[in-house]
Amino acid sequence: MLQRSAAQAARPNPFKDNKHMDLLQLCQWRYATKKMDSTRSVPADAVARILEVARLAPTSSGLQPYEIVLVSDPELRRRIRAAANDQSQITDGSHLLVFAAWDNYTAERINRVFDQTNADRGVTIPGWEDYRQRLLGAYPQRSADVNFEHAARQAYIGLGFALVAAANEGVDSTPMEGFDPAKVDEILGLRAKGLRSVLLLPLGYRDAEADWLVKLNKSRRPMGEFVTEVA
Repeated sequence: MLQRSAAQAARPNPFKDNKHMDLLQLCQWRYATKKMDSTRSVPADAVARILEVARLAPTSSGLQPYEIVLVSDPELRRRIRAAANDQSQITDGSHLLVFAAWDNYTAERINRVFDQTNADRGVTIPGWEDYRQRLLGAYPQRSADVNFEHAARQAYIGLGFALVAAANEGVDSTPMEGFDPAKVDEILGLRAKGLRSVLLLPLGYRDAEADWLVKLNKSRRPMGEFVTEVA
């Protein structure tokens, strides 16, 4: 097995100062914002950090079978809002993230990921190459619909990371499935790129005076009903 580099080994433990409590507080603070302040814009550096966290999210076999389209253009967001049940956060926020999954797994796409991994690591590992062949022998042979659904599920992982990253920046967000994917695909020209829209994530800042949800208590199922321990 490869040894961890000195830089990796020297990374500080992020939990040594009980930082996980901050994460719990962030999860309490964030909510699916219903009304955003159209006068405020999320800084470019905060958006970049949110995107980087989403990029670092885990995916099945490390294939990252989705892309994020960052939409800040007001006219494009207006058109997407019309295809998304007129949800105002899309235009009242300053940025929109469109999570778009691969429409299929192909040998070219799989090989590109493995080749990049080898280049980034500066080494070719026999076991990793064996795994490449396993995927090449399985994924491209499945139907495009099965492969798209698998890729779409990976996009949800990235969405979860982006939600927490936004909260860490003090940025509000609203995860959305309620839109017409075919229309969004057409607006952004996604099908020509081998992509299909799966999720929308507007970014902005809550309008605390106009949002009916902001003052209500967060409600979730009790832990005893949510978690079953099998010891």
